[in-house]
Amino acid sequence: MIQESHIEAALKELFENLKFSKEPSGLYDPLRYMIEIGGKRIRPRLCLTTYALYKDDLTEEILSPAAALEVFHSFTLIHDDIMDKADVRRGMPTVYRKWDENTAILSGDVMSIESYRMIAKAPAKAVPAVLELFSNTAAQVCEGQQYDMDFEDMELVPMADYLKMIGLKTAVLIACSAKMGAMIAGASDKDADLLYKFGYDLGLAFQIADDWLDTYGDPAVFGKAIGGDIVNNKKSWLLTRALEKAGAGALSEALAMPVETEEEKAAKIATVKKIYDSLEVGDEAVREIQRYHEQAMQYASQLGLGKIRYEMLHRYADMLLGRRK
Repeated sequence: MIQESHIEAALKELFENLKFSKEPSGLYDPLRYMIEIGGKRIRPRLCLTTYALYKDDLTEEILSPAAALEVFHSFTLIHDDIMDKADVRRGMPTVYRKWDENTAILSGDVMSIESYRMIAKAPAKAVPAVLELFSNTAAQVCEGQQYDMDFEDMELVPMADYLKMIGLKTAVLIACSAKMGAMIAGASDKDADLLYKFGYDLGLAFQIADDWLDTYGDPAVFGKAIGGDIVNNKKSWLLTRALEKAGAGALSEALAMPVETEEEKAAKIATVKKIYDSLEVGDEAVREIQRYHEQAMQYASQLGLGKIRYEMLHRYADMLLGRRK
């Protein structure tokens, strides 16, 4: 069985040695930049972890597709940061801030193309199914982003719609990562589907945790400025639940506060956070994170792979949600 220490070493080597074309530098430098500024590599890590449940060696047949998941995710971040007007990503300037919007759009496009090249290096017999899974997931991620943008113009968003949006925008790629590793390893369809559900519920928990951290997290740990969702009136889990409990009227004045200066931004963040505290939506979010974590582990328990492999998945889930669970 492949040990987690081997997965860690493989990830380190994989992304240290990941190469892109050198020219034109204006196109490919942002790709290198996004990979170099790092991240937790949660999607390739999960892909390698589920592969390791069934295989004893990490070979190119899984390493390249696993890397593709991170490259694709990085592409989505480049474009998301433009749409969200985000200044910082992983503690560093976002691509469109470091270069410009046109460069970020084009570099993001080529990053998406690179991910398909890497996926195609999966074992020949697995390529059709893996490409179908990956392509469906890529489209769903775009659908989720569109819903996210649509919600910006809606006063009230039902929680069911919010959960559908984060399911598409965030959870499906984590679920895809879990299923892909199992598929390439030759797992049964039943196991692959259970791992997809495991990844999906973890993805929901992860996004709710991300929303919680945007208001209640430590910027040094979170990797970006706190309060961005509040400043932009983004329909996070916290705002969606607060509107559900109190209605738009109670929050309308706070949401309409100006954010032209840093002082105005800080004032708005403090005001909205105080409302969240009064409604206890932060505590509710923490309970939801825990609930989805438990549901994910219930799917893992149905795999019947034994205690050692179950605990491997449990450690992954705890790592993923360790910032807030």
